[in-house]
Amino acid sequence: MKARRNTGKHMQPYTTYLKQLATQDISGTEKMPEILFLTTFPPRQCGIATYSQDLIKALNNQYVESFSLKICALENANEKHEYEDTDVKYKLDTSDEASYKELAMAINADDNLKAVLIQHEFGLFADGVQHFNNFLKEVKKPVTVVFHTVLPGPDDNLKKNVQHILDRADSVIVMTNNASDILLRDYCTTKDKIAVIPHGTHLVPHADKAELKHKYGFEGRKVLSTFGLLSSGKSIETTLEALPAVVDKSPEVLFLIIGKTHPTVVLHEGEQYRESLIKKIQELGLEENVKFINKYVPLHELLEYLQMTDIYLFTSKDPNQAVSGTFSYALSCGCAIISTPIPHAKEVLAGDTGLTFDFGDSEQLAECINTLLFDVNLRNNMMLNGLHKINPTAWENSAVAHAKVLQKACGNLKLQYRNPKINLDHIKRLTTDFGMLQFSQLNRPDINSGYTLDDNARALIAMCQYYKQHRDKSVLPYIEIYLNFIDHCQCKDGRFMNYVDFNTNFGVQNRNENLEDSAGRAMWALGYVISLSQILPAEFSQKAEAMFQKSLGLTKNIYSTRAMAFVIKGLYYYNRQVKDTDTLIYIKLFGDRLVQMYRHEADSKWKWFENYLTYANSVLPEALLLCYAITGEEVYKNVAKESFDFLLTTIFDGERIKVISNKGWYFKGTAKEHYGEQPIDVAYTILALRKFHDIFKEEDYLNKMEIAFNWFLGNNHLQQVIYNPCTGGCFDGLEEHSVNLNQGAESTVSYLMARLTINKYFGNPNDIYFRRKIKAAKVNAARALNL
Repeated sequence: MKARRNTGKHMQPYTTYLKQLATQDISGTEKMPEILFLTTFPPRQCGIATYSQDLIKALNNQYVESFSLKICALENANEKHEYEDTDVKYKLDTSDEASYKELAMAINADDNLKAVLIQHEFGLFADGVQHFNNFLKEVKKPVTVVFHTVLPGPDDNLKKNVQHILDRADSVIVMTNNASDILLRDYCTTKDKIAVIPHGTHLVPHADKAELKHKYGFEGRKVLSTFGLLSSGKSIETTLEALPAVVDKSPEVLFLIIGKTHPTVVLHEGEQYRESLIKKIQELGLEENVKFINKYVPLHELLEYLQMTDIYLFTSKDPNQAVSGTFSYALSCGCAIISTPIPHAKEVLAGDTGLTFDFGDSEQLAECINTLLFDVNLRNNMMLNGLHKINPTAWENSAVAHAKVLQKACGNLKLQYRNPKINLDHIKRLTTDFGMLQFSQLNRPDINSGYTLDDNARALIAMCQYYKQHRDKSVLPYIEIYLNFIDHCQCKDGRFMNYVDFNTNFGVQNRNENLEDSAGRAMWALGYVISLSQILPAEFSQKAEAMFQKSLGLTKNIYSTRAMAFVIKGLYYYNRQVKDTDTLIYIKLFGDRLVQMYRHEADSKWKWFENYLTYANSVLPEALLLCYAITGEEVYKNVAKESFDFLLTTIFDGERIKVISNKGWYFKGTAKEHYGEQPIDVAYTILALRKFHDIFKEEDYLNKMEIAFNWFLGNNHLQQVIYNPCTGGCFDGLEEHSVNLNQGAESTVSYLMARLTINKYFGNPNDIYFRRKIKAAKVNAARALNL
């Protein structure tokens, strides 16, 4: 087999890359395309202001150097504010025709402003409907309108006004399928113009309810709650009238009414509605069972109130209320929900996700509350079902969906994902004094799942990676725990056990499963520790080397492809620190075995080591490339490249990675299964891509590395995040219609390994060190091209 040379056509992509790099402007002065949000905005206190603030924050967190988001704050004669946010570029007085005209002129004159996104609620523009309609005519930039309310059965006047908006808008966003159906049925618009993006919600850490109740002084109470700016439309009295029948059976019940009175209500009515509720509480003798949280609650505090809530009550009496942000936030916090049958509730609570009751029917509401209070299993099932339904609406996912709409509106908007900050919180939560637990229920470590050598070996590699990059001594105790766990799993004869229960005893699975892969991972981890002898405490590398040597002789009997690959990786790292002839003997032994397997199975269309692709496929060609790096033998390099490039054509689909499905492996000559993607496969692909770029210097490997990592950030078929920035955990898998919300050890550690691997190439573009690296790369690229 001939060696492949970096010349001619093969060299062209990298040459193009060098030219682009050499001529790239990194001065930081280039303007990013601007998108203007017309919306109410804090400090104005209203739901849409909070909604827009959360959306803008999510978009800025999710993307970097992709766009500049600016705000035009909506005001009126009674609502004037000073804005601390420097991105508030304009103010629009919605009752003043001149204000609309001035804004339209400013938008049209700004060449860098590429699109306008309008948060629409009928009440926001009620003082100047015609002014708003004229404004839409005058604006010459692409317009996206977000309808927070869509009214069915419109009269002629309403239909005319909405129709004008629909005709002018380039795209429309609604928050429920029901709202989309109304637009299609009752207004003249087309389906391709509408995007359904549910109201965003916050990812939360799902703290312990008992601990939160203790923190707020509600120990022993069964907490019901509702929240939002108070007005008569909330129909809180419906709950108060239901409570006597609830308190009679559960005197420990406490109903929290969270939120201050709506500023507009205060302006016109004062505190009349709140005072009427206080009077009713006294009449019904509920003083010990109802508590007002009479303030505009900060987000972190609100999320804690909702996480301690056992049952959330939504009692709005408006049947046309399309969507409720309060309802969505409660679902995301793990509340069981009882709601009036607004369209949003009927859509989300279907399928054992919650209960609905008729508008104003306190007797029916009391029955629902009592049912959920006494049926804990039903309540917990509804909570889990609700979390799985609401997770796709996380602000991170909402940001991805909005960005796709804005990208289409702008035409040439280039979206670049922002790499999240490294967060070790969930790794640390999963780790006991003995080792890393195997599974989590959501983000709560499951002690009953026990431990595996697989997870602790991976964790040892990842934490050593982290220590190598950051020299953070606080992680040394974790490295020691994982190293000691491997020691616990090594038998006197050098063999490794994999499964350990929560009592630290070896599980029966060790007798029933092939343990070669886990042994190989242990060797990889030990070799990596040894390679870092210069920076790790001496006792760590000494212990690792003793274990490595104890098991090395047994590895010659390993024939599992992945196990051999893992051992090769261990030998590669061991060789960085310790040079001996045994290392080369074992490297060539396993490298030759892999080449022999490749030659036996590969043909013109199937260039692989086996007649199927399963899990962790990338580690096989990567291991052969490491054999080449140590020995210099071209055969390893050639087979590595041929097999890896074949794998890449199988798992990359344009600008997206789709790894082999765990629902059914991909067998030679058969159709490939779809969905069932696991983080470990994406992570291992990233590790391999980095090594192949190091050797071959092909830009395509870099591009695919970025594409693969973006799988975690939403660049997948569901356009949903797989990494949870709130907890530092990674969801366990991507299915056809949903994400597995459990955050186990394998997925979380795999994400961390991937995140640390891309640091070498994709740092923070705003970081001075990163910009210096780019500048140095520009110079080197120019020299390479003799520019």
